[in-house]
Amino acid sequence: MTTPDTPPPQQQSLSTAAARTLATTTKSVPQMQGISSRWLLRMLPWTPVGAGTYRVNRRLTHAVGRGRVSFVQSGADDVRILAPTLVELPSLKGFTDLSVLEELAARFTSREIRAGDTLVEAGTPVEEVFVVAHGRLEKQARGQYGGTDTLGVLADGDQLGEESLGRSEPRWDYSVRAATAGTVMVLRRRVIQEVLDRSAELRAHLERYVENGRRPVNRRGEAAIELVSGHQGECELPGTFVDYDLSPREYELSLAQTVLQVHTRVADLYNDPMNQFEQQLRLTVEAMREREEWELVNNREFGLLHNADYGQRINTWSGPPTPDDLDDLITMRRGTKLLLAHPKAIAAFFRECNRRGITPATTEVQGKTVPSWRGIPLLPCGKIPVVDGHTSSILALRTGEEQEGVIGLRPAAIPEEYEPGLNVRYMGIDQKSVMSYLVSAYYSAAVLVPDALGVLENVNIAAARS
Repeated sequence: MTTPDTPPPQQQSLSTAAARTLATTTKSVPQMQGISSRWLLRMLPWTPVGAGTYRVNRRLTHAVGRGRVSFVQSGADDVRILAPTLVELPSLKGFTDLSVLEELAARFTSREIRAGDTLVEAGTPVEEVFVVAHGRLEKQARGQYGGTDTLGVLADGDQLGEESLGRSEPRWDYSVRAATAGTVMVLRRRVIQEVLDRSAELRAHLERYVENGRRPVNRRGEAAIELVSGHQGECELPGTFVDYDLSPREYELSLAQTVLQVHTRVADLYNDPMNQFEQQLRLTVEAMREREEWELVNNREFGLLHNADYGQRINTWSGPPTPDDLDDLITMRRGTKLLLAHPKAIAAFFRECNRRGITPATTEVQGKTVPSWRGIPLLPCGKIPVVDGHTSSILALRTGEEQEGVIGLRPAAIPEEYEPGLNVRYMGIDQKSVMSYLVSAYYSAAVLVPDALGVLENVNIAAARS
């Protein structure tokens, strides 16, 4: 034990601090926490686009799509339908008289519902048209064996009863029960009749809608191709042709850009053992690819979340993602190739599997073992948003041009290409000795037919308290 008067022991050897002045340091390349697995970019088949635009040609479709109505909320008790979005109702698709739409929107009244309320009963006359402003409704019918079957779930923006327009004395084919509290907008059929009596244009539009409903179409709504089979002898064969959509959608390549700047002194003097420009460019490209995947998921023009057909969007049966929900999602299309979900949604699915005593299988994708469901890889994608901290979505994709699926789009060739669809172009040195390089990435995505992409919406990822 030393005392204040005892001198400290003399050092017997070279200290580590002094030794480090003569030693080299083993260094890692610059690390980046924002790099993710980017499974979407890795799994999408990429189609080269020669002229910057990709056109998706389809067969002519007579059946109109089912969209979702939007709302304006000025307060807790003041909810109104946004009139132009009424054209998302199948019977009003393509109707252009805004004054009539505004009159119809103004005649809707709001109705509060509580969990467990029955909105309509099967077999009763259809007296009202409903649009769900907020909440979840369940369509139910009596099953073949006496029980009650749930036919589907309706959520914000969905509608029911509108399909009865043009039918005489329609009746409900199912009952509707409120799964949660919410608000529905209600329009009585007699009000619709009053508007019809005053608007010849609306009356003619609904007549065309009813007439189109009688045209022969296949189960996807495409114009039927007439043919016969199983005939004998000299049967007269029908004539036919395949009609095309006259307004095919075109996808223009989007881009992400930045200017990478490096001082000449840094580039000249500090390149051993690592090239400064190469490391700067590597991390910049990683950030560009992360943004590219985010755009492919969330961009309103071509992102998968916003371009999924409304007929391919379904809601969960009970909130959290269950095996039943994923079964519904993947059976909506042939050849589902992959499932994409936020990591928290995958964890919520595993909790539901644990609750039922199910162990999800695994599969190998590009040399990595990943979870799967029904043999389809369930891949994480942190770019899928989590809304309000507790709801998200799960995507199901069929991919490839040959399968009429989802494809990625990149330019066929660009000057000074560094990676596929990405180039680096030298821009010169300014008067401050700073070199500049323009880094550009070009990309987009296309859904070739509607059923190539499906979305399980309103997935509750919050852990339930036991």
